[in-house]
Amino acid sequence: MGFDMGVVPSNPDGWGPPDVAAIPQSLGGGASIPFAPFSRSDRLGRIADWTRNPAGPGAFAAASRDSVFDFTSADDSFVAGAEDSSFRLVDAKPPPRQPRFGPKWRFNQRPQLPQRQDEEVEARRRLAEKERARRDRHFQNNRSHHHPGFRGNQSSSSAKPSVDIQPDWTMREQIPFANFTKLSFSVTDQPEDLLSCGAVEFYDRAYDRVNPKAARRLERFKNRNFFKVTTTDDPVIRRLAEEDKATVFATDAILAALMCTPRSIQSWDIVVQRVGNKLFFDKRDGSQLDLLTVNETAQEQLPENKDDINSAHSLAVEATYINQNFSQQVLHREGEKVTFDEPNPFASEGEEAAPVGYRYRRWKLDDEISLVARCEVHAVNADPSGGRQFLTLNALNEFDPKITGVDWRQKLETQRGAVLATELKNNANKLARWTAQALLSGADMMKLGYVSRVHSRDHYNHSILTVMGYKPRDFAAQINLNTANMWGIVKSIVDICMKFEEGKYVFVKDPAKPQVRIYEVPSDAFENDYVEEPLPEEEQVRPLADVDATAQEMDAAAEAEANGASAANGAEATAA
Repeated sequence: MGFDMGVVPSNPDGWGPPDVAAIPQSLGGGASIPFAPFSRSDRLGRIADWTRNPAGPGAFAAASRDSVFDFTSADDSFVAGAEDSSFRLVDAKPPPRQPRFGPKWRFNQRPQLPQRQDEEVEARRRLAEKERARRDRHFQNNRSHHHPGFRGNQSSSSAKPSVDIQPDWTMREQIPFANFTKLSFSVTDQPEDLLSCGAVEFYDRAYDRVNPKAARRLERFKNRNFFKVTTTDDPVIRRLAEEDKATVFATDAILAALMCTPRSIQSWDIVVQRVGNKLFFDKRDGSQLDLLTVNETAQEQLPENKDDINSAHSLAVEATYINQNFSQQVLHREGEKVTFDEPNPFASEGEEAAPVGYRYRRWKLDDEISLVARCEVHAVNADPSGGRQFLTLNALNEFDPKITGVDWRQKLETQRGAVLATELKNNANKLARWTAQALLSGADMMKLGYVSRVHSRDHYNHSILTVMGYKPRDFAAQINLNTANMWGIVKSIVDICMKFEEGKYVFVKDPAKPQVRIYEVPSDAFENDYVEEPLPEEEQVRPLADVDATAQEMDAAAEAEANGASAANGAEATAA
């Protein structure tokens, strides 16, 4: 069977097809099908073009086989006749500009490649893509450090360790934080209370009703003394050590710093002394553990100039004063007290000490190692069932809402959760330490006060905006503080130090990296390098009485000056 060429009509009267075209037999013979007129705007493409170039270098491999059947290109179309002279483009907008530094800019600006792809060009393109991806990964790594909450201060040249590392010190261990997060140890037995000292006052429940609209001014308690005695200077711990009550001795503040090590950013240090088969965890005089950090885990860095009232050091001093005075103001100071077995072991006769209860508790870590820690409770509350609840009292401080991003006076009324979430982000380590101390002391409730400056540029006067209470175990679960991991960190550090020889060691948090180092130091280290001096005048907190007296003196001076000026004017008038 041959190929059907179809019917080609003849037009003897002129050029072109006849007015009525003949219909092939294959399409229906002599059926009446209207002729579709041809428009000049219609474009006819080729059935197949085996000679045209591909669209670009990126599309050659994938589209070289299909591009010959592309009928949409304007370059491969036939224009039927000359364009009409009256034709014009209606849309006169300029074509969109290509981004100059976009990912495709280099290849869009390149002239069209020849029909045959060059393998060397393809290799260069792949290398360029890999290089750009590598730069993008490097940029993202520099923007956010892998350690959670770790600010960019590890690259700062001013980041210094809390203690000067001497050249004669020997580094014994270097432990990254990643090793601490994997630890877990369960203390099965409940802690045993060996001794309780001091006295506590009752908590004033009226402060539970304080709100930003009815704020209370923060008072200053200059007559009450606060003691931050280290482990080996504690006479009770010395007595317990002589009686072989335990093998490891520490305070709740030191243990909390160790337990919350993975959350810390700033540098701190703890002195470890191995005496016989016993370990003593101490802090140096003037250590960073005596001050409360502010915005330690925030993304924004605080000013480094110590003269600035919002610098890290100034805010630490301010927060420590606020915390101490808040713990005394919320008590019934003239009411009943709860006294323990022995008086305050650090107060001298006739000296007024801040009411604090010291509980010496013992935990059994294994068959050979037990730990004794001095824990603190700050107040007592009457239980509705007739019992007593011990409380810990701490205060968060707001210094500048523009820096923290949340105004407490506006948000504490309606969005307390948002305020707490911001504090958990900016002060994760401090809140975790307070929670760990409450768990160690066996407190039934921990009270958090929200204290703000009266004015953002006045760091002397503050107001108590509100007080919130939490159960320590519930709050620990809320902030993702795992007690098994806390004790796992302590147990691992104790096991490491028990392998050392007798002597003195220092446990230092690296200021620039998420890791800790253990150095072996001489036996006389840290003993003669600290002299207690009074705080500078600009760092001392002025009591409200002094502020009021100063204001009264200024008013009196202004009034006297005004009276003198009026008397002088009267004398001049009389003389005239």
